Amino acid sequence: MTDRVPLPRFLSRAETPEGVVPALDAHISDVVAHELARRTRAASPRTRGAGWEQDVLGDPFEVRTLELTPDDEGPVVASLVRYRPPDAVRSARAVLYVHGWSDYFFQTETAEFWHRQGVAFYALDLRKYGRSLRPGQTPGYVTTLRTYDEDLAAALAEIRADLGPHTSVMLHGHSTGGLTAVLWADRHPGQTSGLVLNSPWLELQGSSVVRTVSTPAITQLARFQAKAPLPNIDTGNYARTIRRSDGGEWEFDERWRPTPTFPVRAGWLRAIIAGHAEVARGLRIAQPVLMMASSKTVISPRWSEDMRSADSVLDVEAIVRRAVQLGPTVTVARIAGAVHDLALSALPVRSVYYAQIQRWASAYGWSDS
Repeated sequence: MTDRVPLPRFLSRAETPEGVVPALDAHISDVVAHELARRTRAASPRTRGAGWEQDVLGDPFEVRTLELTPDDEGPVVASLVRYRPPDAVRSARAVLYVHGWSDYFFQTETAEFWHRQGVAFYALDLRKYGRSLRPGQTPGYVTTLRTYDEDLAAALAEIRADLGPHTSVMLHGHSTGGLTAVLWADRHPGQTSGLVLNSPWLELQGSSVVRTVSTPAITQLARFQAKAPLPNIDTGNYARTIRRSDGGEWEFDERWRPTPTFPVRAGWLRAIIAGHAEVARGLRIAQPVLMMASSKTVISPRWSEDMRSADSVLDVEAIVRRAVQLGPTVTVARIAGAVHDLALSALPVRSVYYAQIQRWASAYGWSDS
């Protein structure tokens, strides 16, 4: 579980992008007010609805297990987390957060941010990830990203059962979760009000040329040895940028977010490459999309302090080029100094990240679903 970080100071205009300062000041004011309310509010027991239990993050996070169709490894579940503080009110707007590869939901500040906007927050640990990983399962393994249609459908059904059938839901996806979200939204028009993408994995590192060249070999291996692990190239540099013990600000469960990452397997990588190819052909997401990424990439097997202020996982130029192919209304925001998960960047940087979301959502984010 992450500890609360100190409240952000006000940034000068020289430290923030033009036009973001008013939204950022409002965001910081919200943070201060929310923290004061939290500290002065007396703790009181709350009754949870049927099927909801206290989450590993502690109150006010709750979790519900969603039973899914069994596969060749046995029973399969997804886990829906909700943020339900004592001052929560019933909202007609909700956000569903979807995590990335070898990851799970632990970004508590993201939940608090959406709550301050008056939006109900939920997060989904997909099958075989995090809270949903069961003994004997291959972590994160699927052979097509369409498999997650069942996870998302179950989560949306629970959200609308919780808040009402006409609840307007926005997807908030990070990295592989962003890729999953855009493909799902393209196949399911009108079911959500918009998409917020945090460094979505829209193209293979190195460009479409690398993807095209590598596809035949990966396809052949996946055909005969789908679960064969590929060489793990994760050096632990990205984890070093965010882990508290290595100079970052965050703590997380190493069982669910290991270093190096879970083994990448041929069948899974084939599914990712197929998803990238769909994006490259162009999607038709009718709802507005906000795509955010760091302003630079620093990918190297050797550690560099520059990695603390850059994306050390994805080629940000490649994903930014792909973003405009998602649909007719796409906003692209580049955030200086950000790491791969923008929400785990240094405090001044992630304050800009949340201010960008707030500004975009007020203009585009809540079209009718």
